[in-house]
Amino acid sequence: MKSLREFLQTIRVEHTIFALPFAYATLFLAERGWPSASNALWITVAMVAGRTVGMAANRVIDAEVDARNPRTASRSIPAGRLRLSRAIGFTLVALAVFVLAVWHLQPVCRRLWPLVVAALVAYPYAKRVTPLAHLLLGLVYFMVPTSVWLAVTGELSTASVLLGVGAALWVAGFDIIYACQDVDVDRREGLHSIPADFGVARGLAIAFGFHLAFVACLLTAGWILDVGSWYYIGVALTTLLLGYEHRLVKPHDLSKVNAAFFTTNGIVSIALFALIALDTVV
Repeated sequence: MKSLREFLQTIRVEHTIFALPFAYATLFLAERGWPSASNALWITVAMVAGRTVGMAANRVIDAEVDARNPRTASRSIPAGRLRLSRAIGFTLVALAVFVLAVWHLQPVCRRLWPLVVAALVAYPYAKRVTPLAHLLLGLVYFMVPTSVWLAVTGELSTASVLLGVGAALWVAGFDIIYACQDVDVDRREGLHSIPADFGVARGLAIAFGFHLAFVACLLTAGWILDVGSWYYIGVALTTLLLGYEHRLVKPHDLSKVNAAFFTTNGIVSIALFALIALDTVV
């Protein structure tokens, strides 16, 4: 149990809050109202298990790099509180749960789940070869709305693809902001990120552009789906929160990165889901 607690702490299981609201918002949009209990249950299980696989793989693959980074050296694996073999074991259990959940959704999901897993574990490797690794992390979130839409309807839609592109740009943008903390370590270790390769100021500008495009995707998807006013209130609130996020972080002042990354984005995901769900219900 101690190892399990350390594992849940190192994967920051509470940060599943970033992905789950996007899945639930898509679920409400796909079913045009309250979703079925079965879809809600198995999509929740798949999301939590899949996110666990991706985050745990990141921690396992980057264990040696984390040990040499003062910001991450205290994490459970590099600090020695969680054995690597046990972390891998828990990851395999999460993978089994993910596959079980997929098998309770539309048959097409059973053929595509290996692609999702490949995307989940590719991010730490991508950082070793390209500064565009943020977009690979975004690909994982692109799969959230599109996979949920497939799981519910058995087919893709233009709106779900736009929601997926928006989610990808949102995540890639705030991952760039987060990476600003590790510019010196990444350069020393030969790792790539947009801030490390092109500078913090340019990185923040690119993140801002990604977030503007995210808002544009939300607006376009809403127009296609012929949504109501609550949806657009959610988009407006999201825009304000993202603007606040970018005011918190400056090229020469990264002291508020955690407030921008964790707090603001958590509020964005929950508020957007709540207002989209309200729109579909009323």
